Formats: sequence, C-alpha cells, structure tokens
Amino acid sequence: MPPAEALPNAPEFTVTELSSALKRTVEDQFGHVRVRGEITGFRGPHSSGHCYFALKDESAKIEAVIWKGVHGRMRFKPQEGLEVIATGKLTTYPNSSKYQIVIEALEPAGIGALMALMEERKRKLGAEGLFDPARKQLLPWLPEVIGVVTSPTGAVIRDILHRLEDRFPRRVLVWPVKVQGDGSAEQVAAAIRGFNALPEDGPIPRPDVLIVARGGGSLEDLWSFNEEIVVRAAAESMIPLISAVGHETDVTLIDFAADKRAPTPTAAAEMAVPVRSELMQEVASLARRVSVCWQRSQESRRNELRAAARALPGPSDLLAIPQQRLDSAAASLPRALKTNTHVHFRQFAAASAKLTLRVLHAQIAHSRHRLIASSERLSLSSRGQLHRRRERFEALDARFKASRQAYAQAKYQVIARERDRTERLAERARRALVTQLQRLSARVGQSDKLLTALSYRSVLARGFALVRDEAGHPLHHAASIGPGAALSIEFADGKVAATAGADRPQPSVSSAAPKPSRDSKPAPKRTPDPADQGSLF
Repeated sequence: MPPAEALPNAPEFTVTELSSALKRTVEDQFGHVRVRGEITGFRGPHSSGHCYFALKDESAKIEAVIWKGVHGRMRFKPQEGLEVIATGKLTTYPNSSKYQIVIEALEPAGIGALMALMEERKRKLGAEGLFDPARKQLLPWLPEVIGVVTSPTGAVIRDILHRLEDRFPRRVLVWPVKVQGDGSAEQVAAAIRGFNALPEDGPIPRPDVLIVARGGGSLEDLWSFNEEIVVRAAAESMIPLISAVGHETDVTLIDFAADKRAPTPTAAAEMAVPVRSELMQEVASLARRVSVCWQRSQESRRNELRAAARALPGPSDLLAIPQQRLDSAAASLPRALKTNTHVHFRQFAAASAKLTLRVLHAQIAHSRHRLIASSERLSLSSRGQLHRRRERFEALDARFKASRQAYAQAKYQVIARERDRTERLAERARRALVTQLQRLSARVGQSDKLLTALSYRSVLARGFALVRDEAGHPLHHAASIGPGAALSIEFADGKVAATAGADRPQPSVSSAAPKPSRDSKPAPKRTPDPADQGSLF
C-alpha cells in the first residue's frame, strides 16, 4: 500500500460519501442472506413499531432490525432466547459506523440453550405441582408489614418505597440480596426462607406479604430467578408472595410459583396495598349513603305503618263471619251426632253377621292348605338346591384333583431337570478338579526341577565340597579359618569331619590384607608340628 506521502493528489472523501460507499459495497456484495442465531436483547416492539435486537452464536453477534410494516405481516414473532433463521439483507448504519441485518422473514430454528433449559425445568417443576393454582394464596387486603427481597442499591427499592408512601404507608422490611451473578440465587432463596422463619411475636415482626423484585435485563441477567432453589423457596413460602422480576415482557419461573405476578416492581407495590385517600373517600361516601338509606327506610316504614293502620278493619267486622259459622255449627251438631251413631251401628251389624263359625273354619282350612303347599315347595327346593350344590362340589373336587396332579407332575419335571443339571454340574466340577490338580502337579514338578537346578547339591555332584565351621555356617575364605579349627566338609554322598592345619596359603600381594605398619612387630612364625594332619587347602 503506498504511503500517505505518495498520494498528494488522491481525491478526498467526506464522511458521508465514505459511509455511503461502504453501504453500497456491503449491500451489493452480500445482498440477501440467511443467518442462523439466537435472539438476544429483544424487549418487544419500539414505540415507533420497529423491533431492534441482536442475533448471536457462540463467538459473534450481529445487530438486527425489523421494520414496523414487516413485523405486522410476520406470522412468527421474535421472542427472547429463541434460535431463529433470519432472511434479509446486510446494510450499514452510518450514524454509529456498524453493520446490521434488515430482516424480511423469520422462522424458528430451535430454542436457545438457556430457553431450552428453562422449558425443561418448567416442565419438571410443573409435574411436581409447584405451579398448581390450588397452591396459590390470597393476598392480604391491608398488610401491616411488607417484606421486600431485592438489592438495596438499585432503583427498585426506591420505586417500591415511593409507591407505598403515595398509596398507603406501611412498615417495610428489606432483606438485601444480590439479584445477579454467582450466589444470587442462593441469597434470594435464603431471604424467602428467612422471612418465613421469623416468629410471629418475635422482636422482628413477620411480614404479611413478600415482594421479590428486580429491574429489567436480559435472559442471562434474570437467570437467577429461574434457578430451582429459588422456585422451590417461593412455592414453599407460607407468606403470600408477589413476583416482580424484570419488565412486563420478561418471564421467569418464579412468576409461576409465586402467588401473584406483577409486571413491574411499582405494580407489585400497588398490588400490596390499596390507596389510602381512595379508601377514606369510599368510607365517607359509604357512611353518607348508609345515613341517607337509614333515614329513607325509616320514613318509608312510618308511611307504610300509617297506611296499614288506616286500612285495618274493626274488631266487630273481623269476628262477624266466624261467629256466624260457630252458630250454624252449634245448631247442626245434635242432628249430626244421631246420624253418625246410626251409620256406625249399621256397619257393626254387617260385620257381626259375617263373623260365623263356618267362616272361621273355612279360613283355617285355607290357611292349612297354603301351609302344606308351602312346606312341599320348600322341601322340593331344598332337595334341588342340595343336588346342585353336590354336583358343583364334585366338579370342583375333580378340578382340584386334576390341578394337584398337574402341579405334582410339573414339580416332578422341575426336580428331574434340576437333578440332571446338578449331575452335569458335578461332572463339570469333577473334570475341572482333575484339570486343576494336573495343572498344580505340573507346577509342583516344574518348581521341584527349578529347586533342584538352583540347589547347591547339584554343585556338590560336580565334584565340589561345602566347608562349614562348628556352628554349621558355610566358610567362604581360608583366612577366616584358624589353626586347629573343627570343620565339617560335605560332599555329594555325605559329610566328613576335619581339623584345620597350620600350613595355609599366603595371601597374594593384591589381597585386601592390611600392610604391617613400621611400629608393629612381625608375628612369630609357627613351626609345623609333624604330628598334625596337614593342611587341606
């Protein structure tokens, strides 16, 4: 590349011209492309209707944009954490000197790693019943103490306190925790369990409702609230719990386990307490309405009582017709008593005429005949029933005998098979024992040969002898034998006792014997005794 000094007459570009040239180069070079990646940073459509997010893989990320008109026509809408295949054209954004892809079509390519893990964990915890609506608790209408689990340094706690102050000031206990990073999930779970462990009458009041809150962020930032330890702690909470994690479009697993989900931390504060001024106005309005209604009710009852009093008849008018009925009944009573007595007398006479001795005998005979017929039918029925029971018992006995015989035969066959198997195993064990004994015998023979080959007796058989002292220790050097020492010489065919003589071979000059010093006197020479046996060496 030529240096800058060699291009004095090169044309100058403005920033706009250079950016436009790069834009045309990128668009002409690549045109329409298909890119596969995971959606990250998606927070829903912008206020303008356009969608801005990024596509990423293991080592790179590219910005992406979907225009409002294209997003409205899309059948598949982008979602955070989804792995998609985007079709569009590459272009540049001159205001920030970056390139991006303008997406024209979007199709799913699979769920990202975090979303897949989240869905798998959601199915697992849902199968355990942690998300069951029957486990949800109702929020208290006006809690005395509110517990908040969040970061003490973020804007979330300030928003909650400010909203509570505006609506209905209540006592707030804050349990400070990390809401992102390593150890945050353990701290959130410990905070929820810690609030539940507070005694109701202790020095620190137990909250009536809990709020677990955090501001918005990416899926990675909110991942602590997808951990199993946090979800289980929220499901086990005996205090009603409101989940306020992220923005309205952010969904975490604690939202399903909580008793209530709030789209934002501010909305969680609104769910926790009512508006004090509205309550006071409503109470005053209800008091006025109760007073007005009571006054109207009293006036209405007073008017009704006056109208009823005017419409009521006099006592003589009320008793006139009943008195007339009583007089008429008293006049007809004697005649009615006579008529009733006559009717009952005729009925009694007709009944007494029917009660004769012949009628009673006929009824007794008829009853006896029915009794005899019933006894015969009972006897026949009993014999038939007994016969059927006997036949059924005989059939069951035959089946039992056949079954017992078949069972015994099957057991005999099993015993025969086991006996054959035992005999085969015994034969195999015998052959294996013989083979093992043969192998061990061969090993013993080889060891005996090796022992014989390594034994000193094979050396004695070749003409050598083994010399031992009185204690039986082998002697290796002549210098270690004193004159007249008792020796034992072992040959191949036996042992011989011997005594060492005075004549011994002189050590050579190169021997390791020390030289006599100048001050030491030479040892006197011993004259050989003619009676000695002589030296064997």
